[in-house]
Amino acid sequence: MRDAYHEELDSLSDRLVEMTRLVRSAMARAVTALLDADLRLSEEVISGDEHINRIDAELEETVFDLMARQQPVAGDLRTVVTALRMSGDLERMGDLAVHIAKTARRRHPETAVPPELQATVLQMGQIAERMVAKAGSVIASKDVELGLELDADDDAMDRLHRKLFDILLSPKWKHGVEPAVDITLAGRYFERFADHAVVVAENVVYLVTGKRPEDIVDDLA
Repeated sequence: MRDAYHEELDSLSDRLVEMTRLVRSAMARAVTALLDADLRLSEEVISGDEHINRIDAELEETVFDLMARQQPVAGDLRTVVTALRMSGDLERMGDLAVHIAKTARRRHPETAVPPELQATVLQMGQIAERMVAKAGSVIASKDVELGLELDADDDAMDRLHRKLFDILLSPKWKHGVEPAVDITLAGRYFERFADHAVVVAENVVYLVTGKRPEDIVDDLA
């Protein structure tokens, strides 16, 4: 009975890693759709979000079932609670990829990203993909040092987010209001995506150490 219980606990990590893979794929396709005005990819991201939502719902059901049947304590309780939190963050990351895909769909057949912003948006997409891939590795390996690296990736995303606004607010901006609104929203989606990836990693750090990342950094200082 206890072996089956611990297999169920292990399955929580497996499902979370699967969610990171699906979210990474959704973000990659959403960025391509945004830059290339690819309607087919936009629709794939939007329809594919149902799969991510379904895993989130199944994981939540498993967590509540484990808590009711097994009444986990100590480390096991921390495992199920953090799994529930991470699942919610990953589900919202999938939603953010959908928002980017919907921006691409709304502007089709035109591209939503003017030429001078394409490289910056591409970089933001690459950082977003790298962060969710790292989050998946952190979940699978319970690697605290790797988990702490995501803060630096988030700083890089924030710098690009500020760069977008510098360009949008420049007197040289000639594309009008609608593209400015699209880019402002897209930048916010990328920035929030990165924030959620950081929170996922922080939950793994807490699961392994019982400490929040800022406490660990203070200890090392």
